[in-house]
Amino acid sequence: MDFIQTIILAIVQGVSEFLPISSSAHLILVPKLGDWVDQGLAFDVVLHLGTLSAVIFYYRHSIGEIIVAFFSKNPNADVDAKLGWGVIVATIPVGIAGLLFKGVIEDNLRSPEVIAYATLLFGLLLGLADYLNRKRGTFKADIGWLDMLIIGIFQALALIPGTSRSGITITAALLLGFGYKLALKFSFLLSIPVIVLSSLLIFVDLYQTPEPVNWIFLATGFLTAGIFAYLTLYFFIKSLEKISMLPFVAYRIILAAVLLAFF
Repeated sequence: MDFIQTIILAIVQGVSEFLPISSSAHLILVPKLGDWVDQGLAFDVVLHLGTLSAVIFYYRHSIGEIIVAFFSKNPNADVDAKLGWGVIVATIPVGIAGLLFKGVIEDNLRSPEVIAYATLLFGLLLGLADYLNRKRGTFKADIGWLDMLIIGIFQALALIPGTSRSGITITAALLLGFGYKLALKFSFLLSIPVIVLSSLLIFVDLYQTPEPVNWIFLATGFLTAGIFAYLTLYFFIKSLEKISMLPFVAYRIILAAVLLAFF
């Protein structure tokens, strides 16, 4: 990779990680469209850690409250404690699925065609969830144990490139009757253990297949991905109730059509 490619891929990761448009799909497609060499495992880890730092910094106060409540309160009596348990419970399905199907996904599901159909299907499902959500008058204020498990099962589908981890978890939360604010907060908090687990898996692969490391490019990628991820989080959360999910659904439909037409 050269410096420009580093910046572009870091921006793509930072912007797409938390928008419901699938960061993995874009990180696969952008190099294909540019006819670039594979960016390498080390760079993938750094980009993920950059977006991880952004979500931790954005929710730093909530994370602190959740940690304190998690160790000191009854999870059924305290919202923050229950949210902490929710992150753990909802992470279990994707962790199991990732370990069981990692090889199958990498070998068979990274094609533009799979990405196109996943982008279209789960984009339409997001649109349906958003439509039903906007017709509701009241929303759930608390995440129940069954809600956690269902959102976690939905999250496991994000292992399919093109699904979007944030998109599918937000979809599940909206279908279950949560408002935008809680749906986004839970989805983005869920990204923390998922990014950590995926980074650990990539570290294992990286250890087994050592690659030359360009520390300047890695540092640039980390900072760029982190900055753009934080800005995306900030503006997405602030503006969502005004714009709804419709622009992202439309983007996914157009992207799927382009992929099916040209690949």
